[in-house]
Amino acid sequence: MNHEKIRLRNREEVPTDERLQEALGGSYGAYEAFVEDLGRYDIEQEWQWYTPHKAWYAKGQHYWTTVRGTRKEKNLYWLHVFEGCFVVAVWFKEKNRSEVLREQVSDKTKRLIQDAEATMNMSTFPVLFEVTGRESIADIYTLIGCKKRLEA
Repeated sequence: MNHEKIRLRNREEVPTDERLQEALGGSYGAYEAFVEDLGRYDIEQEWQWYTPHKAWYAKGQHYWTTVRGTRKEKNLYWLHVFEGCFVVAVWFKEKNRSEVLREQVSDKTKRLIQDAEATMNMSTFPVLFEVTGRESIADIYTLIGCKKRLEA
């Protein structure tokens, strides 16, 4: 992705539906469809300022309480807003790649998983979805569910 096309770059302007609609244009309906199901999957999305790229990013979190009463959290995805689209990045441990590939997702998503390059230390890899329509949302939620199970 071309980081020059990242939107939501004013630190003083917290993302609102209006700002998202302006940045996403025709892809805003896909964004609405994506966030509409967050509660059903027990995910909370929170916007944060990300200094390295000087832009707002959304973080999808899952919170739960252990048997002993400790509140735990797991980061499930990062969402970046670009001109006309948004990108959802779901990160996995490299050791789990073969299990992630067994998920019931489209061939296109399987290729994304196979082609994802591991980070320099080779311990994690991102599956990046460039979203302009609703067609990949089911696969994104499938991988988010996989991440919750694998790294619980």
